[in-house]
Amino acid sequence: MTTRVLIVDDQKVVREGLVSLIGLLPGIAVVGAAIDGDDAIRQAVELGPDVVLMDLNMPRCNGVEATERLRRLQPDVAVVVLTTYSDDAWVFAALQAGARGFLTKDAGADEILRAITDVAAGHAQLDPAVQRRLLDALSSGVRFGVADNTPPPGPSGPAASADAIAEPPDGLSPREAEVLTHIAAGLSNAEIAAALYVSEATVKTHINHIFSKTGLRDRAQLVGYAFRTGLASPG
Repeated sequence: MTTRVLIVDDQKVVREGLVSLIGLLPGIAVVGAAIDGDDAIRQAVELGPDVVLMDLNMPRCNGVEATERLRRLQPDVAVVVLTTYSDDAWVFAALQAGARGFLTKDAGADEILRAITDVAAGHAQLDPAVQRRLLDALSSGVRFGVADNTPPPGPSGPAASADAIAEPPDGLSPREAEVLTHIAAGLSNAEIAAALYVSEATVKTHINHIFSKTGLRDRAQLVGYAFRTGLASPG
């Protein structure tokens, strides 16, 4: 099957370069190229792409806001965001908004193809460099936030703490909420098992229960869910 891709970038040279590059990838068809978030929403509704390759820092409507709007309007469209190494706050906000994949702007053709293919198949894709920087920032106590077009943190936003929630959402047990908090901190199943003094099989069971209760599909979505509900917070 051919994966239909919409490319979004406000810089003409970048946008046209991506159209040329991605148009040559096997199994990929570029159906449109948008100049900002508003244009991306309009074209996504009109063209129905499978994947949107989204720049983050754009005028008028940035990539975070566009990703959030796409999640509401077309939940089946997967968003892969393009980021630079200085975009940690934007990456975190895009994760909360529902982005399914993250690529740095120096990614090669093979990496781009893999990311598009993975998210189109319903999986998440996080560039290792992006993941490492994000987790390093979280562990160092950085509080993320994007000033433009992003609502201020509230009781269920990035600055919320797990203590502010009287009981876990969606019927999660206290132990499942604890597992989810560890997932948001970037721990593997083995590391969670060691931290909670349980077997790895028990951790997997808890995670399966979390997926079932929340309706989510992978760890990237769980991380975004944990921060949106206040079960986890940067710093």
